[in-house]
Amino acid sequence: MTAPALPPLPPQLKSIQHHLRTAQELDKREPVVAYYCRLYAMQTGMKIDSKTPECRKFLSKLMDQLEAMKKQFGDNEAITQEIVGSAHVENYALKMFLYADNEDRAGQFHKNMIKSFYTASLLIDVLTVFGELSEENAQHRKYARWKAAYIHNCLKNGETPQPGPIGMEGESFADAEREEAGSSSVHSETAPSSSSTYEANNIPTSNYTGIHIPPGAHAPANTPAEVPHTTGVTSNTIQPAPQNIPLVDPSLYSAQSAGEVHLTPEDFARAQKYCKYAGSALQYEDVSTAVQNLQKALKLLITGRE
Repeated sequence: MTAPALPPLPPQLKSIQHHLRTAQELDKREPVVAYYCRLYAMQTGMKIDSKTPECRKFLSKLMDQLEAMKKQFGDNEAITQEIVGSAHVENYALKMFLYADNEDRAGQFHKNMIKSFYTASLLIDVLTVFGELSEENAQHRKYARWKAAYIHNCLKNGETPQPGPIGMEGESFADAEREEAGSSSVHSETAPSSSSTYEANNIPTSNYTGIHIPPGAHAPANTPAEVPHTTGVTSNTIQPAPQNIPLVDPSLYSAQSAGEVHLTPEDFARAQKYCKYAGSALQYEDVSTAVQNLQKALKLLITGRE
């Protein structure tokens, strides 16, 4: 099913161009994430300008795309239930982040890793359609966007980037914002050549020397980030990395639910969310994340505490 084509993007809505491009790139392999990218773009565009004729026409066509996708994937829980959709998008964003973080810490600097960092930041933007970002996700978004610009600028200038967050000073996004997609863009070559590589509006210059981003050492090799087609490497050559499965909390074996434990509706909602996160993680064969979330749900249900 082909979604209705969009008219040219009005200049007023430039800030949503990368989210729309990401949606287009994910249409085939991750339609659920693509749907929420468009939903984010729609909601953001409505806030920016829904009155001028060109913006109204564009947003109307975008709404048609969303309706078509909703009809096509109407039986998918991640579309019909926000809590499942939120877990799905968050897990995908985390996979992108961990893949890029692994490559960064190993000193493997390349365009696909830069793109993964930046795409992860865009997908964390998308999580705002479900509500306010957690502090952790907000930190990951800032770090990923900054890392993408920092490494991009280093490679462009012939410099060797410094791996990891330690010892890095805050970088300006100005240079990266001026880069054209037709040259060393992290986005696909099908993107409009007039669009910038990075959107840096309202992103403060920050110092990340003391930031604590957890290593992505447990991220599997078959992450959502794909090897560029130009390398000739196919997905069959990528072998899943051994996973570090967390030990089951011994206290769960002996924990017993006391009669006076009364779970609130919020407790049930949190337990359900942990289970949804676990289910979404299993879609990516991420056993570690699934086990961690299931243990959180079990502990909450048994003891009434997290």
